[in-house]
Amino acid sequence: MSCGFLVLDKPAGLSSHSCVSRVRRAYGLKRVGHGGTLDPAVTGVLPIALGPATRLLPYLSGSKTYQGVVQLGLRTSSDDLEGEVLVRQSLPADLDRNAIEQALDAFRGPIEQIPPQVSAVHVNGQRAYQRVRRGETLELAPRRVVIERLELLGWDPASGQLELQMQCSAGTYIRALARDLGAALGVGGTLASLRRTAALGFTLAQAVPWQALDLDALAGGAPLPELLPPLAALTHLPLQALNDAAEQGDWRCGRRLQATQEWPPGQAVVITTPEGRWAGIASAREGGSLQPKLVLDAAG
Repeated sequence: MSCGFLVLDKPAGLSSHSCVSRVRRAYGLKRVGHGGTLDPAVTGVLPIALGPATRLLPYLSGSKTYQGVVQLGLRTSSDDLEGEVLVRQSLPADLDRNAIEQALDAFRGPIEQIPPQVSAVHVNGQRAYQRVRRGETLELAPRRVVIERLELLGWDPASGQLELQMQCSAGTYIRALARDLGAALGVGGTLASLRRTAALGFTLAQAVPWQALDLDALAGGAPLPELLPPLAALTHLPLQALNDAAEQGDWRCGRRLQATQEWPPGQAVVITTPEGRWAGIASAREGGSLQPKLVLDAAG
């Protein structure tokens, strides 16, 4: 049974859904899902879960890391270069690195962020981008996100482009950050390019290229990329091993376990077999018990 994660280095021009479809065909599986949608123009880390590992997606670390380029002096309808140009203006001669660093301070830590008009945010049961395509202008509510790290890597006054590296919570729109940074500087801004370097605990060092999923090559005998085991994605959670076959049988039947140490109520705990293989996820309860939440190979 295929169960694990494939970390894809997504190329530009493909949707996350298209990547999942290719993985389904390559591995011959229906049960495939991705963690953290990437816009078609964005490249980099796209974690894809296969088989029972799809049930682990809600338990993965939500933090993501990006490296991107912001074009100042330009505003577009989508807050990136894919959209219609709304405003184009020249940059003031005194705009320097110090001014940009000062503006970036306002975006570090918890902030309120309004998503781009062209986004997947739900508005009255429909995606925002669907309504925008019909010509609507939306008033989107701000959402609280956290930008844990935001560094200015480079600034080119000649082109008006600056390079940023950032680590942020799930739900953060880097396009919105580019837009708001440009507004804070009084010149407008849009996202020129973006690459995700880490997501859900996975990094580019674990990623395989798109070419590794070439269907013709696979049909000709090329090997499928090896999946990362489920436990590789769960290192941020505490772990408890089942003691023996009897306890493993209780676990498979959905019975509570006795915790080997005290965890706060609600804490997700990874459960492994006595041999060290992933067996599921439990939730800590008051009184020192572990309630099964996700049981692999459940009995009955």
